[in-house]
Amino acid sequence: MKVVLQRVSQASVTVDSKIVADIKQGLLVLVGIEDIDTQDDIDWLVGKIIKIRIFGDENGVMNCSVQDIDGDIIVVSQFTLHASTKKGNRPSYIKASKPEFAIPMYENFVRCLENEFQKKIQTGIFGADMKVSLINDGPVTILIDSKNKE
Repeated sequence: MKVVLQRVSQASVTVDSKIVADIKQGLLVLVGIEDIDTQDDIDWLVGKIIKIRIFGDENGVMNCSVQDIDGDIIVVSQFTLHASTKKGNRPSYIKASKPEFAIPMYENFVRCLENEFQKKIQTGIFGADMKVSLINDGPVTILIDSKNKE
């Protein structure tokens, strides 16, 4: 699994001109799933997302997690995170999971994140044409790949 974490001062997701998710301070999490992903990937990423210290403390130093600041989280599925640009100019998405595998994994990821976070996680709509708006605070953007735990 790959995720892109964006520290936001606000974010929203709109589908068919209707806002389906809307937060103030917190994280916008874009998640890409591939067929080799497992529950171990979900568990590892959930722990990272909840505990990563990318929010400012009273001195403006990034020492606080999204839990520490009582922030919110939006999760958006994004198969394009698994794009391969190796050949030509049209990305290949062959590594991205098909919906039969990706949807249950995505739903499980959100459920596990909610359980660990102890707070409702807002989401986009899997497979929908979504308009994602955000104010990236910092900007702070972190890429995490569960297969490359650096």
